[in-house]
Amino acid sequence: MRQFILFSRQGQTSGNFRNLRDAGRLDLVSHCIISSFFLSHKTRKEIILHIILNGPPNPPLHLQIKGEELHDTRTDEETIGHILKNVLSGKEHPGFKLSKKSFQEIVKELSQENEIYVLEEKGENIKNQELKDNSVFIIGDQVGLPKKEELFVLRYGKKLSLGKTVYLAADCITIINYNLDNR
Repeated sequence: MRQFILFSRQGQTSGNFRNLRDAGRLDLVSHCIISSFFLSHKTRKEIILHIILNGPPNPPLHLQIKGEELHDTRTDEETIGHILKNVLSGKEHPGFKLSKKSFQEIVKELSQENEIYVLEEKGENIKNQELKDNSVFIIGDQVGLPKKEELFVLRYGKKLSLGKTVYLAADCITIINYNLDNR
């Protein structure tokens, strides 16, 4: 199972918002959801996306989305925003599960049976890695992963680079999926 962890420094932890951009950049979270799961006329079933929301009012929250359970979802930001609003307000949606877990708890749990990689420009180039199906890729938001969290992750995994170009978080997911799809 291919997994991603998105660390959102400011992602709002309640459904009390008017639009995604003003909710701690939940628009970025929405783009990452779309990049993780959706292909043309198909949903990726082999993906789990973990989103750690650290914004107000009740951080941290762990939002887990499983591709094999995901349905009743379109591939546009407005639909994803509506789902996020509902889930963060306590409603259910197929494939979405909310829990009160921290980034470090999730990393520890996943490191038991998975290879952990944190995306970082100075890491080992993805082209030189033999990535396995049980890989977890950790991505920071528009600000990046906090140094403290990066140092924590490196106790369990290693740095991985997509090359010299710095990409948007959602694009990193697309590039990793592309690389793994072609192996």
